[in-house]
Order: sequence, then structure tokens, then C-alpha cells
Amino acid sequence: MPRPDRWNRQLHVTLATVFTLVACDRAPQADAYGTFEAEEVVVASEAGGRLERFSVSDGQELQAAQVVGVIDTVQLAFERAQVQAQRASLLAQRTEMSEQRQSLRVQREIAGRTRARIDRLFAQQAATAQQRDQVERDARVLAVQVDAAAAAVDRTTAELASLDARVAALDDRIRRASQRNPVAGTVLVTFVRAGEVVQPGQPLYRIANLDSLTLRAYVTGAQLTAFRLGDLVTVNVSGGEAALRPTRGRITWVSTRAEFTPTPVQTRDERGELVYAIKVRVANHDGTLKIGMPADVTLGTTPVAGRDP
Repeated sequence: MPRPDRWNRQLHVTLATVFTLVACDRAPQADAYGTFEAEEVVVASEAGGRLERFSVSDGQELQAAQVVGVIDTVQLAFERAQVQAQRASLLAQRTEMSEQRQSLRVQREIAGRTRARIDRLFAQQAATAQQRDQVERDARVLAVQVDAAAAAVDRTTAELASLDARVAALDDRIRRASQRNPVAGTVLVTFVRAGEVVQPGQPLYRIANLDSLTLRAYVTGAQLTAFRLGDLVTVNVSGGEAALRPTRGRITWVSTRAEFTPTPVQTRDERGELVYAIKVRVANHDGTLKIGMPADVTLGTTPVAGRDP
């Protein structure tokens, strides 16, 4: 049987070993907690009609300006052809009116010279008053006809401009029928399928650039002064293998307005505390990080793996 003093020494050694292991295993206290999110873009239809082609699926990588869908434009093409026919007819009418106006101008010029000649003859008593009244009436009638012809040409020109605007609007609608992806990224979810009838402004899919994610975390007012824009921080992802690989993040936004602790916090006391939101951009070129994944932020310049965001 071991002696009491020897047993006490063994107990002290065991307790010291346990305390040392616990102290070594204790992780540093995080300064903020939150979840990852991405800048999502909801892409909506720019035209209305049947979706003839739609080559978008969940998880697909899309490039900016890539054509992802085509909406039926048959009716728009028919309407454009009709407007173009109206424009051609109206253009022919304006040409005819312009020629008629030019002819009336020539007649008015001749009538003006005739009137001047009759006036001289009347002054010499070589022409009658009736002749003078006749040429004066003809000159005035021709002047009115020239003005009317000019107004008709101007009116036709305005109608042609209106038709040109309608053609331009139809061309724009036909162009918008080819749906283009606005930003490069990964499709998160789709809302429609090929063959469905869509309306202008109807959401088609949601896309986000996942090369970098934003960690939205919350800090207390006492911590707020320690978080400055542009600072690098250490981000630890909770759960999974990613928890073993801390990464760098850069603070891109600090809220200037306090808010209550978000509802996922379950205790009543913590829900009543005022906190400030911050955003930390984290590089995600390998796709390890996912939207909604929880993580924490630790201030300091501890060297960690990964690129600077």
C-alpha cells in the first residue's frame, strides 16, 4: 500500500497535468459572432411573353452579359413590320406633299410678278380694276395654299418622328427579350422554367459572386472603438474542417446605429442588449465558405492562412 505522502505527490502531479491540458486547449475568446452572407442579385425579366429558352440551373456559374434566356418576340416583330409599313407610306406622302408645296411656291412667285405688272398697267390706265382684283385674289389664294402645304409637310414630319420612336421602342423591347446576366457569379436559386409565360419585372433567378463572402457580425458598444474600417481580423468558421483553418478578413463596414441583438439569440437578457453590426469581407476562392455558415471574429494580427480579402 503506497504511503500517504507519495499518494499526495501523485495526486498533485495529476491535477497539474489536467490543468495544463485544459489551459492549453482553451481557445481565445472571440470578439464578435455572426454568419456569412453574399451580395445577392435578383435578376428579373425585362420583357413579357413566353420564355422560349432558359439555360439557367441552380449552382451554375454565369458570366456577365451572358445570354441566359430568350422570350418569344413574334408579336413584336409583326408590330414592328406594321409600323415600318406605315412609316414608308407616310414618307411617300411627305415626298408628294413637298413636291406639291414647291409647285405652289413657283405659282405664287409667278402670281406675284403678274400682280406687280397689272398694278403698273392699272396705274397707266391700261388695265381694268377687275383684272387687278383677279390677280390679287390669285396671289392670295396661292399664298394660303403654300402655307397649308408647308403645314401638312411639317405635320407629316412629326408623324414620321413618332413612328421612328415606336420603331426604336419595339427594337428595345426585342433586344430586352434576350435576357442577359448582369453580373458574374453562381446561381443560388431559379424561379422559372422554359416555356412559362413571364411578365416584365418578374424574378427569374438569384445570383451572387461567391469568390468572397461577407461576415455580418455584432459587437457591443464597448467594443465598437476597437473595430476600424480596413483592419485585418482573424475569422474562425464554426463547425466542420474549416474550423481548423482560421482565415483573414477585412472590416468593410461598421454600423453607426445601434440595434437590438438579432432574434437568433435565445436568452431574454441578451436580446435586450444594444449592439452594432459590422461587415467583414473574407476571400472564398476555394468555395469552402457557404452562405449562412456561422463564424466568429477575433481582433489582432495573428498570422493565418489564405489571401488578404
